[in-house]
Amino acid sequence: MYTDSHCHITCDRLYSRIDEIIENIKAKNLTSCMIMCTSPEELERAKKVKEKYPFFKIAFGWFPSDAKEVADKEIQYLIDQTPYLDCLGEIGLDYYWDTSFNDLQKELFIKQIQIANEHNLPISIHMRESTKDCMDILKQYAKTKIIFHCFSGSKETMMECLKMNSMISFAGPTTFKNARQAPECISACPIDRIITETDSPYLTPVPYRGKENEPMYVEYVAKKICEIKQLDEASACRQIEENFNSVFDLKKAHQII
Repeated sequence: MYTDSHCHITCDRLYSRIDEIIENIKAKNLTSCMIMCTSPEELERAKKVKEKYPFFKIAFGWFPSDAKEVADKEIQYLIDQTPYLDCLGEIGLDYYWDTSFNDLQKELFIKQIQIANEHNLPISIHMRESTKDCMDILKQYAKTKIIFHCFSGSKETMMECLKMNSMISFAGPTTFKNARQAPECISACPIDRIITETDSPYLTPVPYRGKENEPMYVEYVAKKICEIKQLDEASACRQIEENFNSVFDLKKAHQII
């Protein structure tokens, strides 16, 4: 019933109790879940998880902060892993912590988009304090389907994202009392363009804020979306799962409108 389009369950913080997390996924009736990997070690763990539980999808990509370290061999590693991937990500730009290597981030972002294009993989986008540059690059280079991960931008930015035939993914901050833009974005976003995520172990939703996040808590993101949009939860969750699965439908090529 529930969909977690973005969870880091093979990171060190969560992998030590992976069996418990998977049992919680089953108990909460999560029917779609994508493991996001940010290192080769996390990816190898995810492959083993998917081998045992085929309903998982796997994403891998070099994070913007890796741009200083990613050389030709790391790019080749990513290319070599594409047969095992359902999605390339999370990739993008992050100017929040350090703006001293923005050009390197852009170069890495473009390279990874081009790999996704070549291998017909959707991309999951990390866009923090970098909206204009990120959007300009996507408009110029992206040819496959796009997920805007943990969307926190304005309604105006979201409308530009929707013109790219993308999915808008909402996470735990949607449930926070101080959420400002999220309710407006959720209200304005068509239900057939919304997906849900946890970004676990980060951004735990209310009422478990302060605890370590995991996929089973995506329920509260879905409930908040239904509350804002005044939708029946079961119907909305079926639509969200359909939205998520459509990202991987290779027959529907992404086209920028």
